[in-house]
Amino acid sequence: MNIVVLVKQVPDSGAERALSPGDFTVERAAAGNVINEMDEYAIEEALRVREAHGGEVTVVTMGPAAAAESIRKALSMGPDQAVHVSDEALHGSCAVATSKVLAAALGTLNPDLVLCGAESTDGRVQVMAHMLAERLGVAALTGARKLTVDGSRLTVERQTDEGYEVVTAVMPAVVSVWDTINEPRYPSFKGIMAAKKKPVRALALADLGIPADQVGFVGASSEVVEFAKRPPRSAGTKIVDEGDGGARLVAFLAAEKFV
Repeated sequence: MNIVVLVKQVPDSGAERALSPGDFTVERAAAGNVINEMDEYAIEEALRVREAHGGEVTVVTMGPAAAAESIRKALSMGPDQAVHVSDEALHGSCAVATSKVLAAALGTLNPDLVLCGAESTDGRVQVMAHMLAERLGVAALTGARKLTVDGSRLTVERQTDEGYEVVTAVMPAVVSVWDTINEPRYPSFKGIMAAKKKPVRALALADLGIPADQVGFVGASSEVVEFAKRPPRSAGTKIVDEGDGGARLVAFLAAEKFV
């Protein structure tokens, strides 16, 4: 089975994050960069599918040269190889343009199964799996908390606020996963050393046949026009009951449109 897992390098969510005042993009130099947390669960699920059904696992990343660090971290967990899509013109790409580039990269691999995290901690839009499936003309099984592979048939338990739904499709397909699906393995020392020798294929926009004016800021379908830091938390309203506490509380709730 030809399995591809999408991995994104993002700023560490445990550190303070900011936008660049120059172009309003995420300031990646302001905090340590790591593999998007949900993508680690996608990597683990890809490895489990390979262990059960055979095949190869390829990591695909779109990002600057610094994303190579996350590629090696992903490879140390066990995937066989990687593809790194990198081009200066990609900076500032929106989700629509990103899906175009990733779909083109996936087209060079002809995968049976594409796995990815349900969301990224920097964007949190939860649309990439749907966009990729639409561009590739395959099924999208999203928000999986469990994945079962039976021949060419896929069954997922899609996690919802009320419980879960059972959804099925045949491969090829795109599956996005939540952190409830498994527990990612830690890279072993052997895995870390082996990752240094695993092949990483570099692709630029020219290799994918995508013009530069369809990506980056110039090709973006959305833009950030302004931003401001979250204001510091202020003290709440304190009501001292002097015989009219109930009335004052109701008046406060009414002013805040709670009642």
